[in-house]
Amino acid sequence: MANIVETAVKAGTFNTLLKTAKAAKVEEILEGSGPFTVFAPTDEAFAKLPEGTLDSLLQNELKLKRLVSYHITFGDVRAEDLAQIEEAETVEGSILAIDSSDGITVNNAKVLQSDILTDNGVIHVIDTVLIPALVEAE
Repeated sequence: MANIVETAVKAGTFNTLLKTAKAAKVEEILEGSGPFTVFAPTDEAFAKLPEGTLDSLLQNELKLKRLVSYHITFGDVRAEDLAQIEEAETVEGSILAIDSSDGITVNNAKVLQSDILTDNGVIHVIDTVLIPALVEAE
């Protein structure tokens, strides 16, 4: 099995997430021993951001690091676990709202595919980029 980064590279649909993780120097976390759970926005999800948002974030390492680490939680949290909880603390320090009443949503993002297992955790594919309040407010 591969780690989170290797698995995301192989999938081919997380190029923007990987680019932002590398630019924010968060990639080493995702390659670490973990376990971690990553709510991974697809390239299509990043494409839905307002024009200029990604370029602006790429020029601000602190904001970018907050954004990327907001998609990562500690532990190996599978779909069945998500159905049992209402929130999860992120590596960034904020809380994600989890809702499993109609499929699984994380904040305003729908989980498109869950439980992609890796050596150091699990990936859940989401359709929207999660924006932490600290980044939104700045």
